[in-house]
Amino acid sequence: MKSLPQLSQIIEFFEERRGRLYGFRWRDRGDYASCAPGAQPAATDQKIGTGDGARTTFQLAKTYGGVFSAYVRNIAKPVAGSVRVAVDGAEKAAGTFTVDTTSGTVTFAAGHIPPPAALVSAGYLFDVPVRFDTDFLEIDMQAFEAGAIPNIPIIEVAV
Repeated sequence: MKSLPQLSQIIEFFEERRGRLYGFRWRDRGDYASCAPGAQPAATDQKIGTGDGARTTFQLAKTYGGVFSAYVRNIAKPVAGSVRVAVDGAEKAAGTFTVDTTSGTVTFAAGHIPPPAALVSAGYLFDVPVRFDTDFLEIDMQAFEAGAIPNIPIIEVAV
C-alpha cells in the first residue's frame, strides 16, 4: 500500500519525464556494482583495457560470465566518487585520473598514462540509463487514502 503523498511523488516523476519521452538514471538493486553482491568495489574488479603507452581514455565495462560466452557491457553511468582504478594491480591515487559520470570514460592525467601491456582495471557503483516504457500509469486506489501502481515498465536505453 502506498499513501497518497507517495503515489503523488511517483506520478509527478513520471509526468515530468513525459512518460517514455525522457530517460533517467536508475539503480538496479540486482546489479549496480562491479563486484559481487554485498562486496565493496575494488580497483581490480573489472578489466577495462590494456595500456599501450599512449592511450589515455578507457571505457568502464562489466564482464558477465566467461566459461561459455562472456558478455561485456559498457557502463555509462558510474556513481560519482565510487570509481577506483588500478594499473597492473596497483591502485591509482585520486588526481591521476578523471571519470566522466555521463559517459563512463576514465581518462588518465599526463604523466600517469598506463605503459605498454599494462592491465587497466576498475571497480565502481553504477546506475542504468532507462526510460519508462509506457505513456500511462495504471493506478489502483485500493483503500481510503492509499493505493498502488501495480506495474511501471522501464527499459534500458543506449547512450
